[in-house]
Amino acid sequence: MAKFIVADRKTDYLLPPSVDDWLNQDHLARFIVDVIDQLDLSRLIQQYAGRGSKAYHPATLLGILVYGYATGVFSSRRLEQATYDSVAFRFIAANLHPDHDSLAAFRRRFLDELSDLFLQILEMAKEMKVLKVGNICLDGTKMEANASRHTALSHGHIEKLEVQLKAEVQELLALAEKADQADLPTGVDLPEELKRREDRLAAMAAAKATIAARAKERYQREKAEYEEKIARRAAKEKATGKKLGGKPPKPPEPGARASDQVNLTDEESRIMPVAGGGFKQAYNAQAAADAATMLIVATGVSQAPNDKEQVEPMLATLKAPAGVLGTVECLIADSGYCSEKNIKACQAADIDPLIAVARDEHHPGWRERHSEPASLPEGATPVQAMSHRLKTKEGRARYALRKQTIEPVFGIIKSVMGFRRFSLRGLKKVTGEWTLVCMAWNLKRLAVLRPQ
Repeated sequence: MAKFIVADRKTDYLLPPSVDDWLNQDHLARFIVDVIDQLDLSRLIQQYAGRGSKAYHPATLLGILVYGYATGVFSSRRLEQATYDSVAFRFIAANLHPDHDSLAAFRRRFLDELSDLFLQILEMAKEMKVLKVGNICLDGTKMEANASRHTALSHGHIEKLEVQLKAEVQELLALAEKADQADLPTGVDLPEELKRREDRLAAMAAAKATIAARAKERYQREKAEYEEKIARRAAKEKATGKKLGGKPPKPPEPGARASDQVNLTDEESRIMPVAGGGFKQAYNAQAAADAATMLIVATGVSQAPNDKEQVEPMLATLKAPAGVLGTVECLIADSGYCSEKNIKACQAADIDPLIAVARDEHHPGWRERHSEPASLPEGATPVQAMSHRLKTKEGRARYALRKQTIEPVFGIIKSVMGFRRFSLRGLKKVTGEWTLVCMAWNLKRLAVLRPQ
């Protein structure tokens, strides 16, 4: 006869009476609580006025949010439910149950303070002798915005819709002035139909204004790039005494283009191409990770689909905590970041750039992998010098750190932690949310790296 363990649901205590006994000592939730208890939360606490009913302590709410992002629970309603259903969340909340409004308001309210808390955790990792900043790997990943690309309107489509809607408004006004409205379809409410179209026209006018402002910014940027190219071309012609061949750069055209788009749900997000083909409404999330520990040391979010312009902002972000965390020796990045301007920016910051000039072959010959390149010619440009270093054994070995550092970080954040889409809207808010995601990643990583 089979023997079974009897499930007895009538016991007096389903859990030990003390929350401290609910989890084993090396549980991630316990580690997150221990770390947050050591953070300086004074900037958060000072913002509470002390009026009205008692508020949940910022340490409690922050712990719930961080553990939620670390384990794939992002919705404030799901976080509230988890304080009832999950032993780990019950431990973090000390058997309290903050409602979803409190959690959502806390997340929105303190997004600006997260960067300071993010740095404090890195300082703690430094004190634990875990983090030793040296080689930093930089990359970006397209993260979906909290908006559908199907809610985007292009400038050309707006102009067509405007013509149609204005004609419909005139038709409805004419019907409203008629004394006899017998030919009006049953159930049609003229004032309601008029208001709906007028509201849509107002929304499209605002969208056109946004597109026009973006077009103006783009024109100024493209004009500056065009003038720089013309100046370089003129300098080369003067130096060689010969007219350069090929077509000269084409000057940019001002004004909005028919293909320019704005999203009506999150107008600060952009339609971006994704790997494997296709497009999605997204932001470009940036992260720089320490090659030795895979801890993220700098974050950022961009509206640009490519990474060319992200080196200088990331260098500025890395410069701020350099006195505390240590000096970055080498910045490693793929070919999407390669430009002479970015190489010079790294050198100006006393950081050795190791940025791929072009995509590597998947199956290089064995002789190439075990040989050194020819000597670098005199007068080589910064790009040529870096390309030469990438072909050396030392350069190839160091550049290989990128694939085993930042790519697994993004893979784990997306596939294990389950974060593929921002919950908030707007560039400033998603930047804060991305910092929260990276903070959760760092705590997961620190829980593994901490000295036992």
